[in-house]
Amino acid sequence: MTTLTISLKRPSKVYHEGEIIAGVVVVKSNSDVRHEGLVLFMEGSVNLQISSKNAGIFDAFSNNIKPITLVNTSMEIVAAGKIPVGVTEIPFEMPLRGRPSSAGPGLLETYHGVFVNVMYTIQCSMKRSFLNKPLNAVCQFFVQYKHKDPGPLKPVRCEITPASIRASGPASRASMPNFQLYAEIDSTVCALDKPITGKIRVDDCSVQIKSIELQLVRVETCGSTEGYSRDATEIQIIQVGEGDVCRSRDVPLYMVLPRLFTCPTTTTTNFKIEFELNISVIFEDDYLVTENFPILLLRCR
Repeated sequence: MTTLTISLKRPSKVYHEGEIIAGVVVVKSNSDVRHEGLVLFMEGSVNLQISSKNAGIFDAFSNNIKPITLVNTSMEIVAAGKIPVGVTEIPFEMPLRGRPSSAGPGLLETYHGVFVNVMYTIQCSMKRSFLNKPLNAVCQFFVQYKHKDPGPLKPVRCEITPASIRASGPASRASMPNFQLYAEIDSTVCALDKPITGKIRVDDCSVQIKSIELQLVRVETCGSTEGYSRDATEIQIIQVGEGDVCRSRDVPLYMVLPRLFTCPTTTTTNFKIEFELNISVIFEDDYLVTENFPILLLRCR
């Protein structure tokens, strides 16, 4: 039996454009292995998907929603020959460079979304005789932008009252309890490696409060010139207050951004990845009030 695995030298598997990805291909076999060569492939692509609710739009331009290639290189690391019995480690080095195309977006950060996915892999293939299937091994690695200066903080403050909430009609506004809330986000320009912070305060409320929640939302837009699909989905939600919180007391907001499910805010010709923050107050009768804050995510120092 023969097995093939890929091991990268960098334990985090995180790389920046222009760096060298180094590692070893490990071949384990209980007998000598004849082969037609070992080839290494580096691939990176953006996969776009249209949500089912936009099926009609999808029919119009589905042929144009194809994976976007960010990097696609290959190299032979071992010529045809024989690998001896036991464990054999074959070192390799591959430069991480995007495709030389002015029309492409260049290398993007690794991102696992619902309708947009950015993924990078290294694959090794051992070609064998026609009587034996090729052996393949795949290893995923992660791309991050180099750090940049986020610039000055951009705090945002707002008061939330029945007058500031959009209601669907007079009946809806009549059923709304009386309340006065104050919310503050320390900055809407957020570093990915630092928490989002702020506070919310209940100054007055005519009914009991059930819960206060902080929700992180991804907004993914993808399509082509024929049309675009825009979908907002939840990444994570944190309860910051439970029960009827004290009035006129600041409730701190604190959220750590999850790796892979967030990335720098991205805009290209065929897709956009944006993020929003929702502060939600749920009253005892399950009436929900939400304040939305668009945020800009950056890879900062």
